Amino acid sequence: MNELRHGEDPEPADRFPAGPLYVPVRPGPFGCAARLFRTPLGDRTAVGFTSEHRLTATLGPDQAWIRLAESALRALTAPLGVTAVTVDPQFTAPAPARVAPPALVAPVLPVPPAGPVTYEMSALRTA
Repeated sequence: MNELRHGEDPEPADRFPAGPLYVPVRPGPFGCAARLFRTPLGDRTAVGFTSEHRLTATLGPDQAWIRLAESALRALTAPLGVTAVTVDPQFTAPAPARVAPPALVAPVLPVPPAGPVTYEMSALRTA
């Protein structure tokens, strides 16, 4: 079997920094907090975009963002156990809508049929 040299490897083991990224943020108690997302397999990941245009095309024009280097984003999310950084994702699913619990409602009783109602009476016998 031929070993692949580093130059021939389609996915080299060395990570190359993506440079400054546009990182989506959300308001937090002490300012901004980086938004974390989930991969299709459910793992948590930090997300960064290489341009503002890509960020707004994916997350919408109202998404707040900050500029961070990839290394800074990794350092920021590592204490949370998030080691993956996804750069330029092209698809995001909307957040699930919160569903209010159903209100307590009295059960609906069946409506008797319209028209005269007849009852059968049986005679009581005493012995």
